[in-house]
Parts: sequence; C-alpha cells; structure tokens
Amino acid sequence: MSRKPKKGYFVKGHFVAEGSEMDLQLKAELKGTDGATKTDLKREMEALQDLGSELLTLRSDLFARLDLPEKLQDALAEARRITNFEGKRRQMQFVGKLMRKLEEGTVAAIHAALDEQRNGSAAEKLALHQAEHWRDRLIADDNALAAWLEQFPRTDTQQIRALIRQARKDAPSDHEARVAQSQGEAPRKGRAYRELFQLVRHQMTEAAALAAHEEREDDA
Repeated sequence: MSRKPKKGYFVKGHFVAEGSEMDLQLKAELKGTDGATKTDLKREMEALQDLGSELLTLRSDLFARLDLPEKLQDALAEARRITNFEGKRRQMQFVGKLMRKLEEGTVAAIHAALDEQRNGSAAEKLALHQAEHWRDRLIADDNALAAWLEQFPRTDTQQIRALIRQARKDAPSDHEARVAQSQGEAPRKGRAYRELFQLVRHQMTEAAALAAHEEREDDA
C-alpha cells in the first residue's frame, strides 16, 4: 500500500512539511510577526493574566506610582468588584489582553513594585540593616550610647539606657548560644532586645523625616 505523500513545499531545495515548526516559522516571517506559536501566545497571555491578578493585591501607593493606562485601571477596578467566579475569570482574561499592550518597561515596573511589596524597597532594607547594626552596637559597646545620642539627640536617654541594661541581662550565655546553634536554632532574645530595636528604628525614621522636611523648606 503506497504511503500518502506529505503536503508541503520546497524552500532552497529543502522540503518543508505543512504544520511543521519550519512551516510555522516561515509563515510567521511572511506575516511580519515574531514567530510566536499559538502555544507561546497562550503561555504569554496566562502569565500576564497572573500578573494582573497580583496587581489586584498591590498597595495603593505602589499602584499609583505605576501610572497604568486608564482603561487597564478601570478593568482592574471592575475585577476587584466582581465576586462571581466565572465573571471574575472572564474579567481577568480581559485584563490579560489589555496588559499585552503594555510596553516592556511598564511590565518590568509592575514586577519591581510587586517585589518591593513582598520584600521591601532597597531603602527600607538598608534602614533595617542600619537599625540592627546600631542595636547590636549599643548592646556590645559602652561607648556606643554617646555616639548614638550625639546623632539622635531626641532619644529618651533614660528609656534607652534601661533597654540596653535589660537586653544585656537577657542575652544568652556563650554555652546557651552554642547549644542553640548545635540544634539549628537561633539563640532566644528577650523582650528588651526587641524593644530596643523598635526604639532605634523609630528614632532613625523620625530623624530621616525631619531632615527631609527641613530640606524641602530650604528649597522652597
């Protein structure tokens, strides 16, 4: 029984079967597209739809910073209002279609905003690291308090002294620390240790806000 010949055509002496990867690529090139298959487009659509769903959870300040097209903002607002499962699914498909029209830079900004919401901004991370450094330095070094008060004079001196004293008393001994580490656990810290961090963080935030306010007044 003779085999039915495959449908196709020759390009530069090579046979290209209809429906093959080469066939799809050549047809896409003729149409002036980037060669994306239906599967690629579906995958891209689903990814943008998922990204749109994450946008629904984005903080208002981060969302406003993105300055998204008004039509997309309206579609997202409608999606937030819809409670019916099927209705919401269709609305999110519409959101996905709108997001396909966004520029790459805008999509990258959305990813950055979501990452900032999950992990904090680079500035926030730096501020937390600096607060942790000051807390540990205050507990470990008797001379650190004078340096702190010189830089942050609005601090309640009596309160911070009391917290430093208590944090030192609550600190685990070397033996307790080694036992905790051997068991894969972090040594327990007392309440004063946490409250000292909160005080330090608050004073640093307040000082930064005051400096920013004074700078704005100087520029006015």
